Amino acid sequence: MMLTALGLMSGTSLDGVDVALIETDGKRVQAFGPSGYRPYNQAERNLLRQALSEAVNLAQRDARPGILGQAERVVTRAHAEAVAAFVAQNRMRPEDIDIVGFHGQTVLHRPERRLTVQIGDAPALAKAIHIPVMYDFRAADVEAGGQGAPFVPVYHRALAQALEREGPIVVVNIGGVSNITYIDGNDTLIACDTGPGNALLDDFMYRIMNQAFDAEGKFAALGKADEDWIARALELPFFASPPPKSLDRNDFAALKLGDVLPADGAATLTAFTAAAIARVIPLLPRRPRSWIVCGGGARNLTMLRMLRERVGTATVEAAEALGWASDAIEAQAFGFLAARGLKGLPLSYPATTGVPMPMTGGVIARP
Repeated sequence: MMLTALGLMSGTSLDGVDVALIETDGKRVQAFGPSGYRPYNQAERNLLRQALSEAVNLAQRDARPGILGQAERVVTRAHAEAVAAFVAQNRMRPEDIDIVGFHGQTVLHRPERRLTVQIGDAPALAKAIHIPVMYDFRAADVEAGGQGAPFVPVYHRALAQALEREGPIVVVNIGGVSNITYIDGNDTLIACDTGPGNALLDDFMYRIMNQAFDAEGKFAALGKADEDWIARALELPFFASPPPKSLDRNDFAALKLGDVLPADGAATLTAFTAAAIARVIPLLPRRPRSWIVCGGGARNLTMLRMLRERVGTATVEAAEALGWASDAIEAQAFGFLAARGLKGLPLSYPATTGVPMPMTGGVIARP
């Protein structure tokens, strides 16, 4: 049975709430609906940055001390506003939507401690929007010993299979963290985080230039990457570890650039993201023939160029070139995952998160 599923995603880039509608049975996508976006304002962004700092000391996933409680209310309200605006703009009614997939805002991801924390009050959201909400997608995987990320691979597979092109294909999502899904046409699904996405660069741009991000990579294009710094950074044990593996947004925060010209710093961090993605090639069963880039990084033309320079003869394309809505893919994915969760289908697999067996997940909150 096809479901009308609305996915909501607030990523580690802290830019806002993405909303996307799909028609799906949890196995394939029958139709792509409209998408929407509700940006966080500067005060909300600052609050979420504070919440990330405070969350480092969390020991229990449901604890919301201090600023975390305030941040949770902001996240919940922003998502409710995003859904209300989307429904109004598209002349829909709540009853037109069967299920909402609500990821929440990750503030801490420590699978080695079997701990992953996403803030956002799903029962309150369900009541506010008058639609059933599926949430807490990652918890079952982490509790079972999985990495709890990445979770979008099953959706990437559905998209890639619809392309009917020769593999292996790698779908790269460059958000705050970068992750890949390897699809070879033999039903092999491998996924992992590869390293930083936009987070280090965004934090650098905010600190040095008071800008939220490097638009189209124009600032990095003015600079020169420090390849020695990148080579040293790539010596961290994480990069040699085989998939599956996952990261927290702040795992590379300790890497310091030193005293560099701002444009060179931006170029170095952009190249580091590209190099970390390419570093996964020897860890895969076969060399990819094509790379499809989605997420915010797909709009960074300098990052795309730097990735092309590092993956040999393979093609590198932005998802938009294939008709995919790059900005909406993660939100679409959580609509897809909500449909899968409703039907008890797996959300994660041993080769995507390291979980011992295929694992479903998600919890339902009803209005």
